[in-house]
Amino acid sequence: MEKYKPNQIEKKWQESWDEKQVFSAENNSKKPKYYILVEFPYPSGTGLHMGHCRSYVAMDIIARKRRMEGFNVLFPMGWDAFGLPTENYAVKTGIHPALATKKNTDHFRRQEKMLGLSFDWQREINTTNPSYYKWTQWIFLQLFENGLAYKTRMPINWCPSCKIGLANEEVLTDGKCERCGAKVTRKEREQWLLKITNYAQRLIEDLNLVDYPEKVKASQKEWIGKSEGAEIKFSVLDTQLSVPVFTTRADTLFGCTYLVLSPENSLIEKLRPKIENWKAVEEYINQAKTKLEKDRISSDKEKDGVQLKGINVENPANDRQIPVFVSEYVLMHYGTGAVMVVPAHDQRDFEFAKKYNLAIIDVIKPETKTPSFEERAYEGEGILINSARFDGMKSETARERITAWLESRSVGKSAVYYKLRDWIFSRQRYWGEPVPMIKCEKCGWVSVPEKDLPVVLPMVKNYKPTDQGDSPLAQAKEWVNVKCSKCGGAAKRETDVMPNWAGSNWYYLRYCDPKNDKELASKELLEYWMAPARRSPEDVGGVDWYNGGMEHTTLHLLYSRFIFKFLWDIGAVPKKIGPEPYKKRTSHGVILGEGGIKMSKSKGNVIDPEDIIKKYGADTLRLYEMFIGPFEQMIPWGAKGVVGCRRFLDKIWNLNSKIKNGQVPPAGEQNAKSQSKIQNNDGLRHLLNKTVKKVGDDIERLKFNTAISSLMILANEMEKAGNIPSKVYSVFLIILSPFAPHIAEELWQRAGFKGLCCEQKWPKYDEKLIKEKNIILIIQVNGKVRGKIEANSEISEKEARDLALSQEKLKKWIGGKEIKKIVFVPGKLINVVL
Repeated sequence: MEKYKPNQIEKKWQESWDEKQVFSAENNSKKPKYYILVEFPYPSGTGLHMGHCRSYVAMDIIARKRRMEGFNVLFPMGWDAFGLPTENYAVKTGIHPALATKKNTDHFRRQEKMLGLSFDWQREINTTNPSYYKWTQWIFLQLFENGLAYKTRMPINWCPSCKIGLANEEVLTDGKCERCGAKVTRKEREQWLLKITNYAQRLIEDLNLVDYPEKVKASQKEWIGKSEGAEIKFSVLDTQLSVPVFTTRADTLFGCTYLVLSPENSLIEKLRPKIENWKAVEEYINQAKTKLEKDRISSDKEKDGVQLKGINVENPANDRQIPVFVSEYVLMHYGTGAVMVVPAHDQRDFEFAKKYNLAIIDVIKPETKTPSFEERAYEGEGILINSARFDGMKSETARERITAWLESRSVGKSAVYYKLRDWIFSRQRYWGEPVPMIKCEKCGWVSVPEKDLPVVLPMVKNYKPTDQGDSPLAQAKEWVNVKCSKCGGAAKRETDVMPNWAGSNWYYLRYCDPKNDKELASKELLEYWMAPARRSPEDVGGVDWYNGGMEHTTLHLLYSRFIFKFLWDIGAVPKKIGPEPYKKRTSHGVILGEGGIKMSKSKGNVIDPEDIIKKYGADTLRLYEMFIGPFEQMIPWGAKGVVGCRRFLDKIWNLNSKIKNGQVPPAGEQNAKSQSKIQNNDGLRHLLNKTVKKVGDDIERLKFNTAISSLMILANEMEKAGNIPSKVYSVFLIILSPFAPHIAEELWQRAGFKGLCCEQKWPKYDEKLIKEKNIILIIQVNGKVRGKIEANSEISEKEARDLALSQEKLKKWIGGKEIKKIVFVPGKLINVVL
């Protein structure tokens, strides 16, 4: 037989699948539907990387298996193409972002087809297409009309070199600009924000409805940061003002000896006339506002601050007059922008109190031992001391009692706060969706009428921001200057654009109906593709299975869940779907360079998928990506493993010459019944059925590496056989097909089987043929292994007892001792308890 040459056969089958539109999903099919989603990529100039391949191949395997199981599968692809990298490229090269995006998406599409991915290319979307971002803008308008989008002045990350505002994700861990490497500072300017905080509690509670890994749910909850506690009022002496403070440790209130305010707290300005050292306070505040948030709250940094001299507040628990400080570590957006400080029970506050000679009062005593407060704070819970009527109570009880006591005196109440802040939705750059708002001097902010959507991003020659940090769009005067849609007066368009998150928050909805120009997607099609199969409370709808990187399981997942809930609330998506967009979410591990080092251009260890495909074939790359190790773990690349997978495919190719002629099963009927008629040795029949079960089960559990191992074992046994019955071979090719579709399709055709291999029914296994005839029965005495013996898998307890007690080796362990009982685990072990 001729040699296996993947480059000759793979393109042939890719073109055949495309021509016949084998993988196109059918709207409103009578088949059960199944919606599989992968995160659509940002189309950079470098093309696909190994992380893309790992996710896409894995879910392609799921999609191919689901089609074989009789499902109408939606498995779409598109491009998340707005964003900073393309704009940076445009600034550097002078190539317009639209042209660069077109070139990059063409490159990505070609590479994805080279991999044999079974995407439905009829549903391809691109976030930079006006027909798509028309609906991104429409969603923004709905948010604005429902009071969830607003503009306010606030501090942002500012690059003094690029003269541009940066999102947190655009600032490197060392506090430098991702664009140019300059040190990022803070600057105040107006920004659009979305009130995601209104959905904080629902975003936590509804995690109970979905099938996400626990670590993903934990990251969502941690980012939202729900805290339950008390809000306590500290009256400012000699004024009518008070300072509200949120705390989760009301049990430590009697130990509070000073307050700390955020530099942004508006109360400071109100107290300005009474602050005796205003110049020093003002200087500290101005310095703090220029620092990055992460630097301000760093746990490695010693707390510092400036006392507001002349200002004291009253502790409502004991009427103690205590000083007030301003410190950069307190953030305005969390809690109330003020914290009560109990230095005896927080180490950094303890050190602060020592530094500024402030009172330290012990109010919590550990239950197990007496602490020493001379050098270190006690930060745990325990029994209250020095707390008046609450002495002797446990912390948990005291928190409730003290909160209720404060509430009865109108100086406190139970409260819940979230670390989550409103979502900054402005970017002062060019390559993004224009915010569809108009600023009128008379009417204020006015929505662009829906009939005028999309607000198309104009072509500009200069992508650089102005010296004032405005968007490059501010220079497009003809585009900016418009009439107010409300009063007809002179007005200006908003020149900020949306963040790169905007188009990825709802893209999965557009796949259901990508060419609709009347609405973001038909309600009927949304319901068909996303409503649950059963109408029961426990069966949530949404995308059936969504896979992506762990790095996107916090922000992208949170933002898209928020936008979906909003659209669900206003009826833009059917109620039958339920309140969550994704029914199941999984994540894959990163592929590292050889030696376990992260792949990067600077290290010269980046593996280009296209190079591997050209040298070894797409099926080899697909197999290796799945065989390299557990799917959810970070795994280093290994060139030897690639060669090993290619050798496995060579072996499969050569098996074609060993097929025993016989009746070829009709297309789609390679099932347990036909398998039972296989004229071959019992061992191969047995192994075939075990492999069908193993591969099917492992695919569902994303255990691709062990599934491939079982395919290798079966191939080895088939190679040893004199001849391979065609029915055995056909089943083997079907279960191989999701992993290595090109070679499976070619060999299927060469064997003379009817139809396409990828369109066959997924085979069933015979329960009787997967059971082991014999097992190794473990024999224990008092729980310790004292022997092993081969036995029939159906051995009964009496038979196992007799067999075990007849063993000469066991007699020395039992001796003349009385047997109290026998513990028998069918198919595994027997334990003799003396």
